[in-house]
Amino acid sequence: MDTKRLRQRVLDLAIHGKLVPQNPQDEPASELLKRIAAEKERLIKEGKIKKSKKKDNEDLDEVPFEVPQGWVWTKLGDVVMAVTDGDHMPPPQSTTGIPFLVISDVNEGFIKFEKARFVPQKYYDNLPEIRKAERGDILFTVTGSYGIVIPVDTDVNFCFQRHIGLIKVIESREWLSYILRSQYVKHYCDEHATGTAQKTVGLETLRMLQIPLPPLAEQHRIVSEVEKYFSLIDILEESENDLQQSIQKAKSKILDLAIKGKLVEKTGEWEEKKLGDIGKWQAGATPSRANKSYYGGNIPWLKTGDLNDGFITEIPEYITEKALEETSVKLNPEGSVLVAMYGATIGKVGILTFPATTNQACCACINCSIDKMYLFYFLLANKEYFIRLGGGGAQPNISKEKIVNTPISVPPLAEQHQIVAKIEELFTQLDNIAEALK
Repeated sequence: MDTKRLRQRVLDLAIHGKLVPQNPQDEPASELLKRIAAEKERLIKEGKIKKSKKKDNEDLDEVPFEVPQGWVWTKLGDVVMAVTDGDHMPPPQSTTGIPFLVISDVNEGFIKFEKARFVPQKYYDNLPEIRKAERGDILFTVTGSYGIVIPVDTDVNFCFQRHIGLIKVIESREWLSYILRSQYVKHYCDEHATGTAQKTVGLETLRMLQIPLPPLAEQHRIVSEVEKYFSLIDILEESENDLQQSIQKAKSKILDLAIKGKLVEKTGEWEEKKLGDIGKWQAGATPSRANKSYYGGNIPWLKTGDLNDGFITEIPEYITEKALEETSVKLNPEGSVLVAMYGATIGKVGILTFPATTNQACCACINCSIDKMYLFYFLLANKEYFIRLGGGGAQPNISKEKIVNTPISVPPLAEQHQIVAKIEELFTQLDNIAEALK
């Protein structure tokens, strides 16, 4: 189930006025807009904010879509106290003091103070009040991963870099938060973002964002309904994650039973061997990148990141016949069973559906004397074993020697076929259950 898309559908209905019924007794949004304008005038007189050069709602563009009676179109800058951002200059650093957030501290949609750097208290004290985030405000990332919305729900004082925008809210924070999360705003930001290496949504662009504003009473009803739907979607996500975890655990249990001879009825004695006894194992190599004539040919060259714990049907990189002739890289035949030996991919497996070479981080079993699918499932069942065998460290690894010395219990060939068929039957049933619940 695409729960992200489902959330966007809820927000789309909300901002179009289609999530809850309208009540003609509600005070129209135009009255709310007047109160907000009056509050802004008061703040201007008190010197807390500066007067805008434009009149409220001046130069409204053609409205993006129709909204219900009682709603109004306005601009974000006209319904909030200010739209600003963080410091454009690197601030003084300190080991203690006030947390200084960078975009990585908010890019998951909530504030993370744990790894934040610090600036001196005096630096924070000297900031204009309009650039100090308070509970009830909204943070909005404006550079790079722009468009992330973070409601400020903390009383902790903090400051932030210029890649994070600050929306000082007067009224309707929850409504504004949901609008800013919508696909409508995402498309607006995509269209108006500037820059090359890192796209940026300018503050004036944000201020000019046209937003639909419902009556305040209807806002409360919409927000309540959105929160109810989002809570249900949270449950669906949790259930889906639980389901996926349960299916993965079930598959692991099936593989464990299979290699222990408990999945099908035994038909004969099992032989105790080592992986080196059931085929020829060979590691690959990486032809020198400095030699351009080694790359761009027609011989597939697999890296461990191309392993998918299944059949290998596509490999993005190719080497030449010259590389095959002049380097230690080896061509593995179709049906070779592969296992990764290094780094984050250690223990991942795959089966070639065409001849291919590999890099040195991959070991291939060729001329396999047992059912290659039985070997494949044996390696898949022992993934955690290989990870442990590789040890820790920044770059854990297992060697070909460790692989060939790994013990394996080998059933009679006919029983191997039965085990493989049973594994695939049960895996298909589990996959069908997962698909039916999407």
